[in-house]
Amino acid sequence: MMEMLANPQIWIAFFTLFALELVLGIDNVIFISILAGKLPKEQQDKARIAGLSLAVITRVILLFSLSWIIGLTAPLFEVFGQEISGRDLILLLGGLFLIVKATMEINHKLEGVEGSQSNPVAHSFNAVIIQILLLDIVFSLDSVITAVGMVNEISVMIAAVVISAAVMIVSAKSISNFVDSHPSLKILALSFLLMIGFTLIVEALEVHIPKGYVYFAMAFSVGVEMLNIRMRRKKPAEPVKLRERFAEESK
Repeated sequence: MMEMLANPQIWIAFFTLFALELVLGIDNVIFISILAGKLPKEQQDKARIAGLSLAVITRVILLFSLSWIIGLTAPLFEVFGQEISGRDLILLLGGLFLIVKATMEINHKLEGVEGSQSNPVAHSFNAVIIQILLLDIVFSLDSVITAVGMVNEISVMIAAVVISAAVMIVSAKSISNFVDSHPSLKILALSFLLMIGFTLIVEALEVHIPKGYVYFAMAFSVGVEMLNIRMRRKKPAEPVKLRERFAEESK
């Protein structure tokens, strides 16, 4: 344990995954808040806490499930002479999923319809919780596959997911406002998913890319964007408004 804590690559992986979880997970928090807002005021906090708790539990269960499957290295079948194991299958499908999901999200953020998936939404407490649970599974997939693609240690994955969720619960509004003020961060995070998806696919094909290279590319890109944000403060301009799938209903 102490050896793992003393490993700088573990900390780099943790903070990188933590930051990605914050930026990518804020949509989940916003969605839960919107759904909870459709309930009577006295039930809203309860639904919000239940929804966020379900989101964390869903992610942890999926993490354990995927990590177990990835441990299955015995060949299941062959394709063009390439042996495919349970691990390879999950990495391949996960990588393809991330690429498709990130591409669709970028398209929607830039060219989609605002609030296109907001309706219909049930307004009873149980119906809202069920809907949150179902959507949590969908929202969790890219988060969990990203974690599996970036980090080898299950404890690091869970720590990053749980701590980022806790931070989002406490400061969802401020994080959301920051991301809204700098929408390029959202697009950057989605582009990271494309890169992680690619690394998962090549890993499935037995081509190993050292994760340090991936972390460096991400860190360098974020560093450049931080400089851009700082420079833009001198000449402030209205940021681009990214389109959201779930939007508040007009009163």
